[in-house]
Amino acid sequence: MTNDLFGYPLRRFPWTPASFRQPSGAVALLDWLETSSAHIFKVDVPGFSKDELKVEIEEGNVMHITGNSGEEESVEKEVIWHLGERQTGKRSFSREIELPENVKLDQIKAQLENGLLTIVVPKDTTPRPSKVKKIKIISKL
Repeated sequence: MTNDLFGYPLRRFPWTPASFRQPSGAVALLDWLETSSAHIFKVDVPGFSKDELKVEIEEGNVMHITGNSGEEESVEKEVIWHLGERQTGKRSFSREIELPENVKLDQIKAQLENGLLTIVVPKDTTPRPSKVKKIKIISKL
């Protein structure tokens, strides 16, 4: 597994939660847990439906998690906003995570419940052959 910044497999280094904000203002905070049998990703995606979310695996074991809300909320023209902390309008986010090599890509499962996207990536626990290749040493080339 190659790591981008300081050995961290996330494509964008998470300095603060605000660093995950996309131009549209959407936030997708992520937790990555590891058990003996799987990697578990929990992503906060409040307000997104399962049809607005996508989880894809790219060559090189890169997992893309994206969300795009397709509709903008309409606001009456004569409404006066006194405070607006909730997001309105179109929202989108994108996260990229480089997965370890020892995962079963064909057995990944994702579930959305109460604004929490949980992705379970099972580990491949079968022993791998050694990647050490012995080179015979001779006296002349």
